Amino acid sequence: MLERLNEALEHIEARLDRPVGTDELARIAMTSEYHFRRMFSALAGMPLSEYLRRRRLTVAGAEVLAGERTLLDIAVRYGYGSGEAFARAFRGLHGVGPGEARRTGAVLRSQPRLAFRLVVEGSSTMEYRIVERGEFRVVGKKARVPLVYEGVNPAIVAFLKGLGPEVRRRIAELSDQEPEGIVSVCDDLDPHRAEGTELDYYHAVVTSAPVPPDLDALTVPPGTWAVFASTGPYPQALQRLWADVFAQWFPSNPYRSRPGPEILRTRTAPDGAGATAELWIPVERTPV
Repeated sequence: MLERLNEALEHIEARLDRPVGTDELARIAMTSEYHFRRMFSALAGMPLSEYLRRRRLTVAGAEVLAGERTLLDIAVRYGYGSGEAFARAFRGLHGVGPGEARRTGAVLRSQPRLAFRLVVEGSSTMEYRIVERGEFRVVGKKARVPLVYEGVNPAIVAFLKGLGPEVRRRIAELSDQEPEGIVSVCDDLDPHRAEGTELDYYHAVVTSAPVPPDLDALTVPPGTWAVFASTGPYPQALQRLWADVFAQWFPSNPYRSRPGPEILRTRTAPDGAGATAELWIPVERTPV
């Protein structure tokens, strides 16, 4: 899988001055568009669209400094419809406009080419199970929050603080099937998963009980789930679990991610230093 992802990266490099569709990259990687975008953002730490933008502006920056083409020619060459749009994007990455950069020979920023490699650390194995589930329902409280890749998500923290202990208790009492207890559910993410785009976040349980009128519900269609378990220091163990799933498990197993909510069950130790996490990812078998 990593070899095919790298072939897709080579395809990008050969076509930085031309449109590149996610569909053609997914074909090269021999996977679905959804899984390709999900894998890329997990491994690269940025959405595919952001990587394409940065790489194009990096090579455009070299052409701006070279002075062999007009700024408008460079703008059009790298997909910008006007000099103004190019200048805004250029300044966003390099911190200086293209005209000023050419006049002064400014120091520009660079987005290096990516290459994915498998790094083997230690000798631990990853614990997982494959679960076939019929339709089920998530019930709790929902908020629309921005996607944050690293660190605490202030919108989620504020949302949880606003629920109050009584609402939390009522939600927890509805749990009657696995994953048991309170779960965090992320759904309806932007396909490109760009930082700052919005998603539905649920503080909820999985239940067959009737939905109280003041709570939100999400019906999840039948499907296959890969369930991963991890125990260790909090939050490092959880962050490592997400990375390992996409960097090690998917490239080594005949599955790919599919659209659907991602469910996380976390139980912290009494001292808050450690935690046990269970991560549910919707998957499907990779076609042979």
